[in-house]
Amino acid sequence: MQETKRQKQIAQLIQEELSDIFQRMGFNVIEGGMISIAAVKMTPDLLEAKVYLSMFQIQQPDEMLERIKEKMGEIKKALGNRMGKQLRRIPELSFFLDDTLDYVFKMEELFKKIKEEDTHIKGNDNKDTK
Repeated sequence: MQETKRQKQIAQLIQEELSDIFQRMGFNVIEGGMISIAAVKMTPDLLEAKVYLSMFQIQQPDEMLERIKEKMGEIKKALGNRMGKQLRRIPELSFFLDDTLDYVFKMEELFKKIKEEDTHIKGNDNKDTK
């Protein structure tokens, strides 16, 4: 189902506010890695927000996700303080790992291997023709 304009607006606002909250709580740069909010998706009733976190160079992303979930009450309270005037109810937050960055790196590696194999094959073809 297509997201409504209101869903997109609220999702964008929540994403901006959560980014700032994460920065203030020290989650954005942690243990030599970075955590950013890749996307926020709202349900049509605006009561639930799925927050997708992108973790760069975090050794154990699942553990980090659990640490963030443990701080859920604190995060939601901070979000409520910031957005209380814009929303009647602060949505329930669900955090998920966004694996898009991992997918991009895997694809780049595959393309690199293909290119290396291609140049290797072309190099052998040139030797055979001489």
